Amino acid sequence: MAKVIGFKENVPYTDRQAVRIIVTNQKEEIVIVFAQNGNYYKLPGGGIEGDEDHRVAVEREATRATSCTVTMEGESMATTEEWRDGLHQTSYCYRGRLMKDDGIPESKEDRLIDGLMHEWIALDDALKKMKASHPTSQLGQYIKERDLYFLERYAGARDSL
Repeated sequence: MAKVIGFKENVPYTDRQAVRIIVTNQKEEIVIVFAQNGNYYKLPGGGIEGDEDHRVAVEREATRATSCTVTMEGESMATTEEWRDGLHQTSYCYRGRLMKDDGIPESKEDRLIDGLMHEWIALDDALKKMKASHPTSQLGQYIKERDLYFLERYAGARDSL
């Protein structure tokens, strides 16, 4: 069952599907992305283009966010359904592994506008940073709620092993 974020109102919505990934490296750290201009942390990911396979989309979006080569592992571990600003978005979260860290991401315009930076940190530290952040926009608040939910689900699954 998907976690619902926001409220469906009586307005037209554009449907969008998206993917997120929790990537671990050899040290069992995960990568998170900090949006400096919005003061929030998020997981790598983005929109699915047309009928694109989730694996293709999530691996592409992780590379865009981090310049790392990653591989998706397994099925979706959690899903959210968001209702916001005329957008109805379903996001699927996957687990993944780092294959190659190529360093600094390309300087794409949206990365510069949002001040996006990524870092590898322990899961517990990622949870603390995400919880302590204070997004400066409604979009940032939605992203924080969504990605914190995904990280908490991941942490719970890891702890139950």
